[in-house]
Amino acid sequence: MNTQEIVQKLWNLCNVLRDDGITYHEYVTELTYILFLKMAKETGAEAHIPEAYRWDELARKSGLELKEYYQQLLTELGKNGTGRIREIYEGAQTKIDEPKNLEKIVQTIDELDWFSAREEGLGNLYEGLLEKNASEKKSGAGQYFTPRVLIDVMVRLMKPQPGERCNDPACGTFGFMIAAHEYVRQHTDDFFSLDQDTADFEAGDAFTGCELVHDTHRLALMNAMLHDMNGTITLGDTLSSLGESFRDYDLVLTNPPFGTKKGGERATREDLTFPTSNKQLNFLQHIYRSLKRGGRAAVVLPDNVLFADGDGEKIRVDLMDKCNLHTILRLPTGIFYAQGVKTNVLFFTRGQSDKENTREVWYYDLRTNMPSFGKTHPLAKENFTGFEAAYEAPDRSAVKDNRWQCFTREEIAQKGNSLDLGLIKDDSVLDYQDLPDPIASAKEAAQNLEEATSLLQQVICELEACQKGEDA
Repeated sequence: MNTQEIVQKLWNLCNVLRDDGITYHEYVTELTYILFLKMAKETGAEAHIPEAYRWDELARKSGLELKEYYQQLLTELGKNGTGRIREIYEGAQTKIDEPKNLEKIVQTIDELDWFSAREEGLGNLYEGLLEKNASEKKSGAGQYFTPRVLIDVMVRLMKPQPGERCNDPACGTFGFMIAAHEYVRQHTDDFFSLDQDTADFEAGDAFTGCELVHDTHRLALMNAMLHDMNGTITLGDTLSSLGESFRDYDLVLTNPPFGTKKGGERATREDLTFPTSNKQLNFLQHIYRSLKRGGRAAVVLPDNVLFADGDGEKIRVDLMDKCNLHTILRLPTGIFYAQGVKTNVLFFTRGQSDKENTREVWYYDLRTNMPSFGKTHPLAKENFTGFEAAYEAPDRSAVKDNRWQCFTREEIAQKGNSLDLGLIKDDSVLDYQDLPDPIASAKEAAQNLEEATSLLQQVICELEACQKGEDA
């Protein structure tokens, strides 16, 4: 049984919980509580779990006894657990009312092919479960999940290096940081080419994040643990005063939430020069201010960030002053689970000074004249081949690709500092400039009609002449 089959079997257990009124997202959280214990047993990591609350104790119980024990287990580990255990179970409550449903879940998990799961990686199994959850429209979890193919492209182009401090200020289930960790691991022979201090740094401090939603925070902690990552994942709001301490990063990778703060509130940060009610604009300010000199970022942002006026324009100018905003990728629609959202990836590097760092911005249009992406036609690695080639070209101006365009800082200023540029001609939109001149067309039609009328009259005359000849 491969990882995909195990994920499907786990996902099918959700049907068991329908009568308890549990949502998809709640189900994944509930699974996390139980999977943590089983995975700890499978990986030999039960030492930090009290013997009375380990997997074997849970698996041997049934009925009402199982339900009562499970509730007690959640409370005990959340209050008296240590380290990551306490973080994962803190405030945990079960919504499973029917003991038989709980028993079915525990038994099914216990009977899975855990040898195969270990071979393919328990982290991959858990990420597969998170992706399945995000792809279900009813789960509402798509807002926490960025398609892995997009994450991988951003990580490959940013090339995280050993010893760098990497952060995601809106980390969701920690997907960006896990991909960055994996990139470093693959390029250092599983960290064996690193000295011990750097290897320890990669496992413990290199990759950090912050997540606002409690249940999603649990998923991030579990995901990190299964990938042998122990970096700090803070539960809180980056746009509050908490975020003021998140700074001096070498690399930021993120897809911050879209929308405005409730009630039109502005961020409660005192260090943001242009606080607005627009979350993405506030996150953008936080990100470029959180970078160290020479630090770099790749950030997914919606179209409105590119053209919003007022504070939006001021923030874009500030960004282009403080950073070299060298590339913007116009993403296709349909790749996120909120359909119709138009997004982009902004790539920038913090300057050594705070003035005139952006001289030109290169755009790649991966949106126009592209197929419709979605659940049945997912975005693939191959869709980014042209963009990656252009991005990494030694001489960007020599790239022959009509999707690849450049605008100077002066040209951008002339357009009111709008960054909503770089889209190519849409073949599906009728261009009236390409239509023939209507007056000339009318004259031509009239001339054709006149010629046709003359020809018809000639035919009629010939027919009449023939008719007279027959009568004679």
